[in-house]
Amino acid sequence: MTLRRGFKAEAEREAARVRKELGLASHDHLDPRDLAKHLNVSIVDAADLVDISELEELERLQAFAFSAATFEIEDRRIVVVSPLRTPGRQNSDIAHELAHIMLKHDLAEIRELNGMPFRTCKPEEEEEATAFGGTLLLPRPLLLSAARRRTPVDQIASQYDVTVEMARFRYNTTGVAKQAVSR
Repeated sequence: MTLRRGFKAEAEREAARVRKELGLASHDHLDPRDLAKHLNVSIVDAADLVDISELEELERLQAFAFSAATFEIEDRRIVVVSPLRTPGRQNSDIAHELAHIMLKHDLAEIRELNGMPFRTCKPEEEEEATAFGGTLLLPRPLLLSAARRRTPVDQIASQYDVTVEMARFRYNTTGVAKQAVSR
């Protein structure tokens, strides 16, 4: 599955617009919780809703079964995040969920997990949310600047409070390493 034509460029433009609204430059750290406030979305720790032992049991049964989810209750949007994830992973998860909201994705698809039905987005919308969430956190100009300075991916992850996997994903999918070398 691939992103629709032009999506990556649109995502970069929208990320730049959002960063400008928040008073951030392309190289500034974006805290997804600040973006959530800006979008009037509440962030709730799942341990505030259920006993953490239940979350740990779910994790034991199926690793990474739950990281984050978005709910709409009486016109309020709420992102629930797992306290079992690292801060960098939580940031990626929150950005992913906010991307769904900003892209106006609809929870229209019914899936079943262990006999329990739940609503989810279409697979192509999940891919879009992953791509756009990553773009919000690590826009291409930020990564190009880091590549030109030969900043290692793990240092990018640490500096911008994301996982190494997210930093590597964005670094590789934007092609900045090749562009930085060619200059």
